[in-house]
Amino acid sequence: MPPLLEAKELTKHYGATIALESVNFQVDQGITGLLGPNGAGKSTAIKLFLGLLKPTSGSAEVMGQKPYELVESRERLGYMPEHDCLPTAMTSSEFLTHMAQVSGLPPAHARTRAADVLRHVGLAEERYRSIGEYSTGMKQRVKLAQALVHDPVLVLLDEPTAGLDPGGREEMLALIRRISRDFGISILLSSHLMGDVESVCDRIVVLEGGHVIEEGAVSRFTQETQTLFIDVDENRDKLIEALAKRGIEATVDGPSLVVNRESDEQYDAIRDALVEADAPLRRMAPGRHGLTDIFRKPPT
Repeated sequence: MPPLLEAKELTKHYGATIALESVNFQVDQGITGLLGPNGAGKSTAIKLFLGLLKPTSGSAEVMGQKPYELVESRERLGYMPEHDCLPTAMTSSEFLTHMAQVSGLPPAHARTRAADVLRHVGLAEERYRSIGEYSTGMKQRVKLAQALVHDPVLVLLDEPTAGLDPGGREEMLALIRRISRDFGISILLSSHLMGDVESVCDRIVVLEGGHVIEEGAVSRFTQETQTLFIDVDENRDKLIEALAKRGIEATVDGPSLVVNRESDEQYDAIRDALVEADAPLRRMAPGRHGLTDIFRKPPT
């Protein structure tokens, strides 16, 4: 069975500008993050998989087919664009029903499907208001809903949290997780926000300057480090002294003390130091690598 998406030596040039150069990667079931700074080639890759562009060389395949040669291969894809492109005079119910019919659903089935999807994205009570009256967060949900209304195998989300405040971002990410879990729809999430990708994706493909610089399971890039963070409610200075007496150097990092883990025996010494310093422990946890570390690596 072929991958859901596959780039094979995929190259796209716009005149003298190189958007992608000999890129190879696959997207399988689950949630895959397409991560990279603005201008890395993420949107170009999505447009190639949608068949909106033809590659300069190489291929972009959807379940073994080339969408820029075979239009039918696009039927199994949903797409949520980054930019605001919704018809403001229509209600979301009218818009979703129309999009479902464009995808081949008969009118009665299209209306039912539109209502179900709008309910799932949290717009059931707002579905008869014109889209022009919606907030940014509601418009993002409409864009997500239209990507789902024809029950695709895979949806491509281009910057789905763009323009949202922190609360709205978290709600959108939770909704994306539910879509994958409850409906079994696979997702390619394109973003320049590492926190978004790290919180919802199983795998990542990292683009920079038109090249794949990393790919693999997110867990591979967020493993525990040898750093231990200790937060206490009071007597932090006394705790630093008590740790030093036991040969453990602690440094201050914001509200936390940071200790380099050398052995499991250190935990007993830290416990004893906490008792000696009368420092109530709030949190003790290992640090983790983050996706930001990918871009801190020296060039090879």
